[in-house]
Amino acid sequence: MNIIISNAVDQPIYVQIKNQMKEQILHGQLQEKESLPSIRKLAKDLQVSVITTKKAYEELEKEGFIETFPGKGSFVASQNSELLREKQLKLIEDQMAKMLEDSKAFNIPLDELIEMMTLLYEE
Repeated sequence: MNIIISNAVDQPIYVQIKNQMKEQILHGQLQEKESLPSIRKLAKDLQVSVITTKKAYEELEKEGFIETFPGKGSFVASQNSELLREKQLKLIEDQMAKMLEDSKAFNIPLDELIEMMTLLYEE
């Protein structure tokens, strides 16, 4: 698991951890039932507070991405394949919304966007 904490972004550290772990689950880099580092180990590895990693894990658990079993640890939750697909599509939609917002601000027409996306997709 690779998590990078940045001071340059305007997000709390626990949110950065949560978002990066969520993306790794959605992209299949963390597999169903895969064991996650303990809260203490992750805090030590990232050189952050245990409270910070605990909050990230709690948020991931609330959102259904991980499961925690007392005495055994935390694991990537089993995902309903249809629900996982919806979460993946939502992630892409959010990124596309940001791209469209930027494109409108830069006065880039839709046909140019489609052409760019087609070229990038085919690479």
